[in-house]
Amino acid sequence: MTASKSISKSEFLSSLPPWRRWLAKLNWHPTVDAQINAIESRQESQRLRNESAQLKNETALLKNESEQLRSESEQLRNETEQLRKESAQLKIETEQLKIENARLAALESKLDSLLLSADSSSPIPPATDCN
Repeated sequence: MTASKSISKSEFLSSLPPWRRWLAKLNWHPTVDAQINAIESRQESQRLRNESAQLKNETALLKNESEQLRSESEQLRNETEQLRKESAQLKIETEQLKIENARLAALESKLDSLLLSADSSSPIPPATDCN
């Protein structure tokens, strides 16, 4: 514990010899009280300055963290938007593939029917030996 620079009136008086204590009571000057108050005021002022500086530092740190979080949030929004666009593009491509598959199935069906009709109307050609 640090010793206080200020001293109260009663502490001051108790430090004096009895005869001086009696004389000091008769001649007590308010300037001593003013000096004590001034010392206490300076100490309180310094404490408040220190607290203010600490609060400024903490505020700056919080501001930096807040800015970083805003930046990360913006990046996440951009990534989400990009994923939405890619998802929409994949849906379009899926629909196009479904249409293309249906078209190919129809063509395959036509081919199968043409092959069946061609097989039933013509005789089977003899197998040729290609040696």
